[in-house]
Formats: sequence, C-alpha cells, structure tokens
Amino acid sequence: MDTETTDPATALDALDRQLVHALQVDGRAEPGRLAGVLGVSARTVTRRLGRLLGTGAVRVVRMPDARAAALGALLLRVRVLRGRVDAIALALAAQDAVPFVDVMLGGQEVSAVVLADASARDRLLHGRLPATDAVLESTAHAVLHLFVDASAWRCGALTDAQEAALAPPPAAGPALPPVLDALDHRLLDALGADARRSHAALAAALEVPESTVRRRLHRLGAGGLLRTHVSVDPRLLGVTVDANLWLDVEPGRLAATGEALARHPQVHGVLATSGPSNLMAAVFCPDHAALYRFQTEVLGPLGVRRVETAIVARAVKRAGARLRQLPG
Repeated sequence: MDTETTDPATALDALDRQLVHALQVDGRAEPGRLAGVLGVSARTVTRRLGRLLGTGAVRVVRMPDARAAALGALLLRVRVLRGRVDAIALALAAQDAVPFVDVMLGGQEVSAVVLADASARDRLLHGRLPATDAVLESTAHAVLHLFVDASAWRCGALTDAQEAALAPPPAAGPALPPVLDALDHRLLDALGADARRSHAALAAALEVPESTVRRRLHRLGAGGLLRTHVSVDPRLLGVTVDANLWLDVEPGRLAATGEALARHPQVHGVLATSGPSNLMAAVFCPDHAALYRFQTEVLGPLGVRRVETAIVARAVKRAGARLRQLPG
C-alpha cells in the first residue's frame, strides 16, 4: 500500500529514495519498468514521480559527455565580498557554459565548473569577473583527467539486484560516438532540462514523427549519448555535508588514488587538476563526524599528503540544472 505521508519539500521517504536511485540508474525508465523492479504498482510510481518531478524536488536532466568535455574544463574558485556571494553565484549559474555552481561555507567563496572554448573562457576569467567589484580574487584549475563525475553517484536505496535489473544495456558499437546531424542536436537539446520528456512530447516539439524520435533515441543511447543526471538537494537524501576535498597526492600514486576514490560510495566526483593540489574529490557525508572519518579512514590509507576541505553551504546549479532551494 502507498501511504503518501511525506512532504517532498522537506524529506523523501523510503519509496521516494528508491525512485531517486532508480532514476540515477536510468533517467528515462518508464513507470511500468520501475514498478516491476520496486514491487509496487505502476499507478503508485506514476503518482510518486508526478509529485517529485512536479514540485521540483527531483529533476532529471541530460548530462553532456563529461569525458569529452573534461579536458579543457576549469574548476573555478572565486572569493567574493561578504554579502555579495548570491549575486556572483547567480550570475555564474546564468551562464550556459557553467553547469555546476556552489556557495561555500563562510559565504565568501563561490565554486564553479566552466566548460567553454578558449575565447569564452578568457572573456569570463579576464573580462567579466575582474570587472565585477564584488570579486576579490579568482583562481582557475585545469582539469587534467576525469576519474568519475556526478552521474555515476548512487544514493544507496536499491539492492545490487534491483540496480542491475534497471541498468540500461551498455553502449554498443564502435568506441567513437555516432556522428550527429541537426535533428540529433535538436533532440538532445530538447532533453537538456527534462530528460524524461516522452516520445510523443519530443515528436510534437520537434515536428517529426514519433517513430523517428524512437529510432534516433535508440541510436543515441547505443552510442552512449543519453547520459542523465538526477538533480536533487542532497539533504532530502539524509546528506547534510557536501565537501570539495583538494588533495596533494604523490604523482606516482595519483592514478591509483583517483581510481580508488572513484569507487567509493560517498564520492560524487574525482578529477586530477592543475595547481597546488593535484586531485579534487567531491564527497557526500551524513554529518561532519562522517567527513572526519572519511579523511582519517579513507584518505589516510591512500597516502594523501595534504587535504584542504571546502564545505558546500548551498548548491546553486548541478549538471546544468538550477536546484530548488530548501529553507535553512
């Protein structure tokens, strides 16, 4: 029986969390398929998804191929005058080339990921930011290697068997993705802000037959181009601490350390970077005590020499989607 006693604006119950995990596995999974794996009715799944997606508590967006975009991406840290952080965070979030924006604890730093060509990047770093009197200092770290990105993180609400049952088939065919034409690009753009749009809705929006949409989506999925990301405030999942850990690792251990962290269930992003730190790991923890244990019990045995811990006070934008802010 489905007893909907949970307000999605404040918390997610067990079934809601299972649905979030299921969408993390396959963001376009149909309600009937989700219902079969979760052991509830399709009607219940449809009602729950309608509530979660309708209120904005959960959003499913298409995530670009991070591996293709990672080289040349920048991790940006901006120190801001106290009281001006929201204006800078919102200005960065308004940029299409900035898919991730966080306000850090303390209220004087904004962290962002920049995916742009050299000219657009230079205009932002050397033109727009320096011209803003609210910006005290900005530093940019080049991404040298991506170990794992946010689309791979799972909230831990499903069993291994349930996750395996929902996993879409692996991308088939050649290692290179298919060559895209204008219609493919329009289709992918249409899925950008809502990756769960139906075949019928996509066909109507693009003014093409529904059979064409189905065929194109199948080809894009087989080529690994339909990666999705579930945008949800982590506090709804019992996560109260989100931290960026800037790590100093011996060069000879950098690859092994990055790969080990990428497999850890609390990690939702690992990148090798330029600058004083050569590795950045984004970590979810239930509380500060768990963050301490992560540093001592996980990072310690990996031989990390130094850690700078930057705690996220508020996530503003994730995977190109603005997050609905919770009170507090």
